[in-house]
Amino acid sequence: RKQERRRIYEDNLVNVGLELETEDKSDSKDHKTYFLKIHAPWNVLAKYADILKIKVPFKESDFPHGREAPLEFLSCPFRLPDSVIHPQPDYFTSPFDKNKVEFFLISDKSTFFPPSTRNRIVYYILAHCPYYSEGRKDREKTGIKRLLSNGTYTAAFPLHDGRYWKKARNSEPESERYNLYKHWARFLCFYKEQPLNLIRKYYGEKIGIYFAWLGFYTEMLFFAAIIGLICFTYGVLSYDDNVSSKEICDAEVGGSILMCPLCDKKCPFWKLNSTCLSSWQSHLFDNEGTVFFAIFMGIWVTLFLEFWKRRQARLEYEWDLVDFEEEQQQLQIRPEFEIKCTNRRLNKITQEMEPYLTIHSRCARYSLSAATVLFWISLIVACIIGVIAYRLAVYAAFASIIKDPLRRIQLVGRFITPQLATSVTASCINFVIIMILNFFYERVAIWITDLEIPKTHLEYENRLTMKMFLFQFVNYYSSCFYVAFFKGKFVGYPGDYAYMFGKWSKLRNEECDPGGCLIELTTQLVIVMTGKQVWGNIQEALVPWMMNWWGSRKARNHPESLYSRWEQDHDLQGFGQLGLFDEYLEMVIQFGFITLFVASFPLAPLL
Repeated sequence: RKQERRRIYEDNLVNVGLELETEDKSDSKDHKTYFLKIHAPWNVLAKYADILKIKVPFKESDFPHGREAPLEFLSCPFRLPDSVIHPQPDYFTSPFDKNKVEFFLISDKSTFFPPSTRNRIVYYILAHCPYYSEGRKDREKTGIKRLLSNGTYTAAFPLHDGRYWKKARNSEPESERYNLYKHWARFLCFYKEQPLNLIRKYYGEKIGIYFAWLGFYTEMLFFAAIIGLICFTYGVLSYDDNVSSKEICDAEVGGSILMCPLCDKKCPFWKLNSTCLSSWQSHLFDNEGTVFFAIFMGIWVTLFLEFWKRRQARLEYEWDLVDFEEEQQQLQIRPEFEIKCTNRRLNKITQEMEPYLTIHSRCARYSLSAATVLFWISLIVACIIGVIAYRLAVYAAFASIIKDPLRRIQLVGRFITPQLATSVTASCINFVIIMILNFFYERVAIWITDLEIPKTHLEYENRLTMKMFLFQFVNYYSSCFYVAFFKGKFVGYPGDYAYMFGKWSKLRNEECDPGGCLIELTTQLVIVMTGKQVWGNIQEALVPWMMNWWGSRKARNHPESLYSRWEQDHDLQGFGQLGLFDEYLEMVIQFGFITLFVASFPLAPLL
C-alpha cells in the first residue's frame, strides 16, 4: 500500500512539473533507505510564485540613504565584513507575474529566487499534491504531512547549502551556510552583530524575524542585567549597615522577644534572634535598591515594547513584509481544512466555491476544546492546592524539628528557617509538577487545535498560542502569585488562627518569615526559572548537539562520495512541526518571570 501511495504521489508531482531523481538504497550508508531528490525548474517556480504572490524586485530604489550616525566608528569591532553580509541596494518590489517576466530584474534565473523562497514553493506543492488516482475523490489523501504521519515516507527536508565546516574550493563562491556558521552560529561570535539579511535569505523571513527579536531582547536585557547587578551589589555592600537585622540578632533585643509556636501541638515557643541569618539573607534582595530596581524595570518594559515596535516596522520596510501576514498566510487555506470540510459554499468576494465548517460542527468542536482547556487549568489549580497542603503539613514538621532545642541540629537551624526549608522543598516539587503537566498538555493542545480545524495557518497558530500561553501562564506563575500576594495574609492571631480546610484539618495557614515573604518568592523564582532554563538548555542544546555532532563527525570522516549531502542532512535534528512556536513561548514565559516578579530577584535579567 505504501509503495502504491508513493508511486501515485510521485506521478502527480511529475505532472505538476517537478523533476524527481531516486537514489537506490544500495548507495545509502545503511543500505536500507531510498532518497528521492526533488528539483524545481524555472517554469514551476515562476508558476507558483505567481500563485503565492511572492514579491520580487522590479526596479532599484532611488530613495536617498540616511546619513551615518555620529560615533559610528565605535561599533566597528561588532560589525561583520561586507564580504560576509554582501550588502545589496534597496529595490521596489511587486508580486510576481509569470506573464510579465521581462518586467522584473532577472539577471540569472537559477539564483533569482533565494533558497528560502524555492523551499517554500516546493513545500507548498508537496503539501497540496494528492496521492489518489485520477478520477477518484479520496479528498483525505493529500499532502506530504499525511504521508509522513502514515509512514509512507520517513522524512521530508530541504538540502543545506554545502558543508558548514569546510571552505569552498578556489573557483567556487563561499557557501552561505559556511558564512553563517563561521560568523554567527558559534559561541565566540556572541558579541558580533547578526547577519540578519543573510539569515533571512537562507532560512526565510519567519526565522529572520525571530533572530532579530532575540538579538534585540538580549541587547535590552544587557541594561537590565547591569542595573540588577548594581542593586544586588548594593545589598551585599550594605550588609553590615542593616539596622533591622542587627536588632533581630541582638541578644538583648531579638533574644528577649519570645515568639508564639509555629504549629499547634509539637512546636515550642522560640526567640526572634533564631531567624538572625535569614534576616541577613533577606536583606540581599529586599533593600532600598529593590524599590529603585522595580521602578526601573517598569520603565524598561515600556521602552522594550516601544523600541521593538520601531525596530519591527523598520525590518518590515527593509524586507518588504508590509501586509506579509495577510497575503502569505491568511489567504492560504490549510490542506487539512480542505480535506475535512466536505461542505461547499460560494464566496461572495472571490465568486468561487470554497469549503466551510457548519455552525453545529463548529459549536460542538469549540465546546469540547473549551472544556478540555478548563479541565487542565483546574488540574493545575488542584496541584497548587495540593502543594500548599504539603507546605502546611511539612511546615509544622520542620518547625517542630528545627526549633526544638533538645535536638542536635542547631547548626542547620541557624541557616535554615522552617519557612525556607518548606519553601525550597515545595518549590522543587512544584517545578517537577510543572514540567510533567507541560509535557502532557502540549500534546493535548495540539490535538484539540487540530480538532477545531482552523481555516488558515495564521488562525491555527493564533488558536494554539492562546491555549498554550493561557495554560503556561497559570502553570508557571500561579505558585509565584500565591507566595507574592496570598501567603501570610490570612493567618489570624494567637488564640484564633485561620486554618486551610477548617479547624478539623489542623493545617494552620502559612505564615511568612519574620523578615517577610520576599526571600521565599526569591527561592521560588530561582528554582522554577533556573530549573526551566537548565532543562530547556539540555533539551535544546545538548541532545541536538550530540545528534548533530555524531552526524557531523561521520560527515567529516567520510567524503561526500561515501556519505552524501542528503544523508548528512537526514541525520541532523528535525525542525519540528510547530517550527519556532516553542522558542517564542519559552521566551515569553521567561519575559514574564523577568518583569512580573523581578523585584524579588534582581539577578534574573543576568541569568
